[in-house]
Amino acid sequence: MLFRLGQRYRHLTHDGDCACHSPLARDLFSRIDAGLSRRSVLKAIAASLAAPALGGAAFAQAPARAVRLTNVRIFDGENATLAEGRDVLVEGRLIKALVAAGETVADADAIDCGGRTLMPGMIDAHWHSILAGISQLTAMTADIPYVHLLAAEEAERTVLRGFTTVRDVGGPSFALKRAIDEGHVAGPRIYPSGAMISQTSGHGDFRMRTDLPRTAQSDLSVAERAGISAIADGEAEVLRRVREQLMLGASQIKIMGGGGVASAYDPIDALQYSEAEMKAAVSAAADWGTYVCVHTYTSAGVQRALACGVKSIEHGQLADEETVRRMADAGARWSIQPFLADEDSNTYPSPEQRMQQQAIAEGTGRAVELGRKHKVRMALGTDILFSPRGTATQGKQLAKFARWYEPADVLRLLTSGNAELAGLSGARNPYPGKLGRIEAGAYADILVVDGNPLEDIALIADPERTMKLIMKDGRIHKNTLSA
Repeated sequence: MLFRLGQRYRHLTHDGDCACHSPLARDLFSRIDAGLSRRSVLKAIAASLAAPALGGAAFAQAPARAVRLTNVRIFDGENATLAEGRDVLVEGRLIKALVAAGETVADADAIDCGGRTLMPGMIDAHWHSILAGISQLTAMTADIPYVHLLAAEEAERTVLRGFTTVRDVGGPSFALKRAIDEGHVAGPRIYPSGAMISQTSGHGDFRMRTDLPRTAQSDLSVAERAGISAIADGEAEVLRRVREQLMLGASQIKIMGGGGVASAYDPIDALQYSEAEMKAAVSAAADWGTYVCVHTYTSAGVQRALACGVKSIEHGQLADEETVRRMADAGARWSIQPFLADEDSNTYPSPEQRMQQQAIAEGTGRAVELGRKHKVRMALGTDILFSPRGTATQGKQLAKFARWYEPADVLRLLTSGNAELAGLSGARNPYPGKLGRIEAGAYADILVVDGNPLEDIALIADPERTMKLIMKDGRIHKNTLSA
């Protein structure tokens, strides 16, 4: 018996006398369940058969022998000059050594890079692996497996743009990460946040007005069922949703602390999550040895997040100088994006959204300058979202930071700098080796670029033409050089 209502409501009691417990009903349920199981198995088989078409067979296996990349000038991810006279020896997943150009190395296949620039694979600090390359309509209406199949295709395009690692700050990227890590499909390393944790009416609440009010009997929204967002109100719910993402494998937690341009109902200046709720998220993440990053644009949103122990501010283009000073004093990271309201930006139908977009664009340059002035530890990302056209501009958009930084500083931030941000995940770091550097013991994530990006940062904007070799984890994804 599942529950008892008492004698007065005996006629409503669901127990062994109910017709659904009869032998005929049990047999019917058993056959239905078996049919559902068969359909689930068939879907799984179909998905596994589709996987090779998404790139699993399109990139080379790890070389059987060590690979020596010769005749290169090396940007190591930190220094602003190119090192010469050294070759890079790759063995398995790692850079084994930097050896003198004339030194003999046994049992290694040499690739002559023709005097080109060798550098670490780039890292996008604010990426959405599942949501970047599809429209919002597709995300909200398509079958979830279809969305994931498109994301796998986009993952291969991402690595072929030279981005060998991404910090995913919202979306159900756990399965894609596993498929990439196991070598089934091509793609970047993924630091997954899982579902974006949002309050009701927050930046991650994608429900329609007609879905309100939520009651104990309400179904989860489409975005929640897909794992895109998780709506949580009150400390207890925030703790539960954060812990669920950690259980799924989140390397860091993403919460929504303020309004946004793309969302329909929450204005930019709206403060989201009380201090008590935000501290609950930070505490749950800290208990697992990792951290919280927060979406917010305004000074008030940034200051609340800092007071609660948030370690990474996502966006923050409207922060004033006092707030930036507080970021520096707290040792927080500032993950900023090139939101410039230009030809590469998202387009919005609402005049109000376009006004907000313009205000953020005007704040972007000011924010970068304040960050530099107060020596905030900056990170660079794109936050391309619901834009199949926009994903191709990933490198182009990040190259725009050369308006405020020297090209060498942009490349340093996109390699070793962003690697430091990824490493804040501590015990939850899925890739604890060295990232974003060309040195012995680092992951063999390597680009060979035709030209010198320390002088011409625009080279990263045209990867199809300029990137002659792309290696990630010791696997060669692209090679147009002579062996």
